[in-house]
Amino acid sequence: MTVIIRNVSMAERPPAPPVNAEGRPYHYEMIHAGGALRGYADHPAELVGMLAPGYPGLGTDGERAAARLALALDVQVRLQAQLAAGRLGACGEEERAVLLGGRHEPPAPARWTAPVPLVLIASFYQPAGALPRPSGPAELQVWLDPADDWALLTSLHTAGVITVGARDTP
Repeated sequence: MTVIIRNVSMAERPPAPPVNAEGRPYHYEMIHAGGALRGYADHPAELVGMLAPGYPGLGTDGERAAARLALALDVQVRLQAQLAAGRLGACGEEERAVLLGGRHEPPAPARWTAPVPLVLIASFYQPAGALPRPSGPAELQVWLDPADDWALLTSLHTAGVITVGARDTP
């Protein structure tokens, strides 16, 4: 069971966390939907389900892996556009081509030093995938990792797309 509530502005006090069916606070809290919503769940898959409707009902590991990858691809496109907005003029022609190119094939520059971070999906690059990872400053590479529920959530958190936290178990 999960709970999703409207988030409040930063000027207001955060809402009191809801409790699960056992009367205890949920293990996880996630702020998502551009900061508009707070979600509470006891399992990472339930949080992923808040981001990818229908996810908890998928029957096989392969179906869940495909849904996580689809979510990562969707976030990749949107986040890349946000990061590049208004900054493409500082990039060279080849860099703009990578940033604006389709994502039906993963971008594969040997080195990335453009002033706009490049959003990449870890499963396409070594060691999980076949492509070599681009060299260059780590702060210019944003990695999304759909390997499992928690890896996806933490990579989305690190990328600034969501905020996720776990409470210590008693």
